[in-house]
Amino acid sequence: MAIAWSETAASMEALSLSPPMSPPVILTQDELKKIAAYKAVEFVESGMVLGLGTGSTAKHAVDRIGELLRQGKLSNIVGIPTSKKTQEQAVSLGIPLSDLDNYPTIDLAIDGADEVDPHLNLVKGRGGSLLREKMVEGACKKFVCIVDESKLVKHLGGSGLALPVEIVPFCWKFTANKLQKLFQGSDCVAKLRNDGEGKPFVTDNGNYIVDLYLKKEMGDLQVASDAILRIAGVVEHGMFLDMATTVIVADEIQLRGRLTLVYLRRLFDLIKV
Repeated sequence: MAIAWSETAASMEALSLSPPMSPPVILTQDELKKIAAYKAVEFVESGMVLGLGTGSTAKHAVDRIGELLRQGKLSNIVGIPTSKKTQEQAVSLGIPLSDLDNYPTIDLAIDGADEVDPHLNLVKGRGGSLLREKMVEGACKKFVCIVDESKLVKHLGGSGLALPVEIVPFCWKFTANKLQKLFQGSDCVAKLRNDGEGKPFVTDNGNYIVDLYLKKEMGDLQVASDAILRIAGVVEHGMFLDMATTVIVADEIQLRGRLTLVYLRRLFDLIKV
C-alpha cells in the first residue's frame, strides 16, 4: 500500500466519496487516475506554458484543462504536446499549442508514469512517447506526475513490465542484443515492441522501441542510464531520473467496510533551480 510512504509525504488529503453509513464505493483504476489528474490541474494558472502529457492518466488532465478554458476559469494557456495523439486531443478541445522551438522553457508539465520508485524516479514510455515526453518534461520548471497506487514500486523495473528504450530501426537486432547483454546480470530479456499486427511499433519519431524485462535490480540508475545511452543506435530510454518535482498518488482504502477514501499524496514538492 502507498500508505507505507507516508513518512515522506509533504501533505496528505482525504476525499470522502461516500457518506459514512452508505455502501462502499468501488472505484475503477481509471476513476482513480481521473481524481489524481484533476488534482494536478489545480497547479495550473492562467498565462502558463504547459507540457501536455500522453497516456490514459494524462488524458484526463488535458480534458480538464480544456474544460476550464471553455468555462473561462483559465486563459492565455499555451500547450506543448508530447505526442501526436495528445496534439489531436488538445486541438479538439481548443487548447492553443506551440512547441519547444518557440517556448524553450515550460512553466509546468503534467504527465503519468508507468512506475514510480520511493525516490520519485520514473519509468515512462510504455505508451511509446518517451522521447518527446523527456524533451518536454526536461524543459519544465515543475513536473507534476500523476499515478494510481498500482504504479508504485520498490525499484525501477520492479513491476516486471517493460523498461522501454527507443532505438533507430537500422540493425535493430544488433542494438537489442547490446541492450540485453548490458543487463545480463539482471536476467534481462530484450524484445522488439510490435504494433499488435505483427509489425514493429513505430514511434512518432519514426523509431522502434525495444522493451527490457528485468528480473533483478539494475543497480545504480545513473550508471545504467549512461551505459544505455552510450550504445550506438539508442535514441533515448524510459528512465526519468530526478525529473519529477511532485508526484500525486490516488489510492483507495476502505475503512470498516463502510467508508471509501481516496488519498491524494503530494510525496515531494520541489521546484528545481
